[in-house]
Amino acid sequence: MTKNIFGTVLTYVAPSSNYRGESEANRTVIQKISKGGKEYAVISPESMRNALREVIAQKGLECNRTRLHDEDQLAVEFKDFPNAEKFADDFFFGYMVADGKTMKPTGRPAKRDSILRMNLAVALSPYKYDATFHQSPKNAGTSPWKNTDNSALLHKELSCTAYQYPFALAIADCLKNPNGARWTAVLLESIGELSNVAGGHARSFFEMAPRSLVIRVTPSLVAGFNTYGFSETGEFLELSRLNDQDLPPSEFWLAGELVRNLDATERARLSKAGAHLFDNAQVCLKEVAEQVTAAGAKK
Repeated sequence: MTKNIFGTVLTYVAPSSNYRGESEANRTVIQKISKGGKEYAVISPESMRNALREVIAQKGLECNRTRLHDEDQLAVEFKDFPNAEKFADDFFFGYMVADGKTMKPTGRPAKRDSILRMNLAVALSPYKYDATFHQSPKNAGTSPWKNTDNSALLHKELSCTAYQYPFALAIADCLKNPNGARWTAVLLESIGELSNVAGGHARSFFEMAPRSLVIRVTPSLVAGFNTYGFSETGEFLELSRLNDQDLPPSEFWLAGELVRNLDATERARLSKAGAHLFDNAQVCLKEVAEQVTAAGAKK
């Protein structure tokens, strides 16, 4: 129950265009950060958390917040006042009611921290100034409505890359709800199937599910490894640190392409040292979820 889960997910390579809001001259600008003198596309943790909220709801967990797609701006709807005992999304992702007075009759706090911690998804390959142009046609003839008087040229920045992003969970926090162990199992399963992560107006399909996965289940309060440790070629450069002098191999769960590409000698070394190796990331996440369930049973 005192253990923590630290993970890093590496996605597959695909073209992406994650952007927000409207812009001048019909130009959609990809979100980027500078690193080592180069620009890298990023995807916000908020967009991933929103997608996770929708996935856990599809998997049957009761959620309080839903997106409304028929409003003239980004909008959400809540079933009830936030309730971390009843709603899985309030439990995992936290909330804040700006007017705390409205929460007083419920006897619950007006704000709650997120149990699931996430950080930016950062591209492995630097942004190369790729862009596409396409023309939005003019609504003509007998069209009953139109957006503009003329056709428009749309300019969209793109990056063809994989992304990596970290997440963290404290098992003790996950078990503070009677449903916590079951809910956490669904949450971890959902990370293994994460999709539909997008900016405010994205129309592309980009899966955020794991191509490779590194997880540490440990009493340590910090991950202890580089949570952005995948190289541009998809290798995890700190595997050599898994030994009895540095990072305890038995605390690590490795999965996906990372494991499938291990040479026989390195795979044998890690397995003998106690590391948990899985060819499939979804299977790995299920096994990690069982650690949480087992902790809940001992509670």
